[in-house]
Amino acid sequence: MSDALAARSSSLRPTRTLLAPGLEISRIVTGLWQVADMERGGTLLDPVQGAANLAAYAAQGFDTFDMADHYGSAEVITGTLLASKAQPGVHAFTKWCPPPGAMSAAVVREGVQRSLDRLQTPCIDLLQFHWWTFDHPGYIDALAELAKLRQEGLIRAIGLCNFDTAHLRVLLNEGMPIASNQVCMSLLDRRGTEAMSALCLERGVKLLTYGVLGGGFLSERWLGARAPAEVLDWSKMKYQRFIHAIGGWDALQSVLRAAQQIAHKHGVSLSNVATRWVLEQPAVAAVIVGARLGESEHRADNLKLFDFSLDAEDHAALNQAFAATKRLPGDCGDEYRHPPFLTASGDLSHHLDSVPPLWPRKAVPGYTNRWTLDSGSQWEPIAGYSRAVRIGERILVSGTTATHGSGKLVGRGDAAVQASYILDKISASIKALGGTLQDVVRTRIYLKNAADCEPVSRVHGSYFGDIRPANTLVEVSALIGDGYLVEIEAEAVVEAGSPTATASAASAAP
Repeated sequence: MSDALAARSSSLRPTRTLLAPGLEISRIVTGLWQVADMERGGTLLDPVQGAANLAAYAAQGFDTFDMADHYGSAEVITGTLLASKAQPGVHAFTKWCPPPGAMSAAVVREGVQRSLDRLQTPCIDLLQFHWWTFDHPGYIDALAELAKLRQEGLIRAIGLCNFDTAHLRVLLNEGMPIASNQVCMSLLDRRGTEAMSALCLERGVKLLTYGVLGGGFLSERWLGARAPAEVLDWSKMKYQRFIHAIGGWDALQSVLRAAQQIAHKHGVSLSNVATRWVLEQPAVAAVIVGARLGESEHRADNLKLFDFSLDAEDHAALNQAFAATKRLPGDCGDEYRHPPFLTASGDLSHHLDSVPPLWPRKAVPGYTNRWTLDSGSQWEPIAGYSRAVRIGERILVSGTTATHGSGKLVGRGDAAVQASYILDKISASIKALGGTLQDVVRTRIYLKNAADCEPVSRVHGSYFGDIRPANTLVEVSALIGDGYLVEIEAEAVVEAGSPTATASAASAAP
């Protein structure tokens, strides 16, 4: 780097952006995920020393910190800094990641209050909500309660974490005041630049992006190096799986070579180029760069991000490198909910399988191999039908609409939103009877308006693109109920000896 560039960098501070009304933040957010990694041996970091480390970041303009209720003692450390008032204007973002279940007002308030107490603050700047499985619709109730706490002044802004495009759309359709969605985005993971960015730009939602350096793999250290035989920290465990998914070590090297050439051109680091690419995506408000408090600091290097930009030639070179990689599967956040589980701890199926069924199944008197379940619809007892029935290997799900609880319509005016909610409801029904969507062999879709065929079909494809059941889609003259645009029914067969049957044998028992 030239002396002139070094001099300019020494006087730089991170640029700022308005995330929500009254909430101006640094475009580089300091992530505290690695506090949990540093404490996994059982010894907690000293909160006073940790707060002093954070104060050093804030003094240089890195005054926005991101954490979660399960990032070790990150909230306690940040709370120590906030209470000291050593650095006024510090912004604390945290996440609430409850297990799926009933999201009553008391449950939601308790979760938020826990973070308020640890952060020693009367108001959380950004409360970000993570939900493990959309089969459970409690996320809608949780966001409604968070909106009430925002009105009370306990939360300045509400964000999401790892929500996919379809379910962000569900919440926006419900009128939830969503300021941001935190998703993974990097030269290795470009899913967030697609449908997610389009929806966010359309609806005024900002993206906060993590994983921008791929756990440190997007740096000069790994250019031309051999793949590590073993990685020990959680971040590298996670992003090593990303590298495998995009095509392996050779695919990574093609991206690193392109980024390094651009870095030489601008007199910056390879990591600067990787981060700048994310920062220039139109829907991105800020990038989250992790910190290992007291161990390694990259503030001086990160400040160079604001002294250069990528030109058309740079983007063309990166696009050529991207062509040598595979797209990561699914949408934003799918790595936490579907195989392949590209997470630090790998396969999360055991965690998801431990989520209790949304509705209890009931044995049918007089039968040895027949069960039913009800979803709470007011029409089930009136009309004398079940939401779903299992007899032997077959599971049949009744025509299902986007009815939340006992009567609320989700997705009014938007057939695609209704379809997403319905297919989640069908998935929950099948799982409660011992199957999964992988076992579905037939679906039938009834549309009020044929014009909704394509958006609803695309939703169906996002759930069944790899399963490919038989399907029929028809337009009907009317669906019963005001505002209902879609109704879907399904049939599944849990074949004996299949992976699904083996995994769900216990849950299918009476």
